[in-house]
Amino acid sequence: MKLTKMILLALVLVSVFSLTACNTVEGVGKDIKKAGQTIEKAGDKK
Repeated sequence: MKLTKMILLALVLVSVFSLTACNTVEGVGKDIKKAGQTIEKAGDKK
């Protein structure tokens, strides 16, 4: 019984960390895209 609870807890923690990592990577991707667009706009002005 105790082993089952530990395995379940481990699976929940892995799931939570996986979802958090996906959100973080997505956020970084959006930031990089926005920075690239800003650089493009600055290059177009010249």
